Amino acid sequence: MTTAVVFDYGFGNVRSMVRALARLGVDVTLTSDYRQALEADGLVVPGVGAFAACMRGLRQVSGDRVVYDRLRAGRPVLGVCVGLQVLFEHGVERGADTAGLGLVGGTVDLLDADVVPHMGWDTVDAAPGSTLLKGVEGERFYFVHSYAACSATPADRSDLSLDLGPGQLTTWCDYGRSRFVAAYERGPLMATQFHPEKSGDAGAELLRNWTATC
Repeated sequence: MTTAVVFDYGFGNVRSMVRALARLGVDVTLTSDYRQALEADGLVVPGVGAFAACMRGLRQVSGDRVVYDRLRAGRPVLGVCVGLQVLFEHGVERGADTAGLGLVGGTVDLLDADVVPHMGWDTVDAAPGSTLLKGVEGERFYFVHSYAACSATPADRSDLSLDLGPGQLTTWCDYGRSRFVAAYERGPLMATQFHPEKSGDAGAELLRNWTATC
């Protein structure tokens, strides 16, 4: 991967991700331009804040369309934090159910824990054969979130003429009474609930693994 776009739709820690990818030698552009986001080797969809607000912001700049179009063409997409959450079918916050991109079967809901948000460094249970976690399976990553998906199934998006392939790899993390999706991989679609751009050497290695996918 020589070029990447960090998608700028008003929700995300975009500058830190731009710097993290630039340190790996990737030519990074921060933009919400559809054509640039479609044509770059890689696309990062960040996200910070409420699920519903992120979905509105993403749709206002055709972010949903660019994600679908890239995946239809087999081009890598990496979601981060709420950028992972919006890949799911639904997000439930304060009683409101918001439709996500529907690329992963499941619902994002409040963590079942005595203290939320889940904030700080934590280990993950890496999926065997994970591309993202290769070489950093036992490392710690930085989380900041109150909501998460506690199940994940391959979604059928044949209605969009989109086929991500038959298999998925799911990495998990335990917090409080919740076991939630910490990372997800299915074909060109990959995502992390934690912030690789804030996770030191382990996060840098994860991003290096992602940039090596094309």
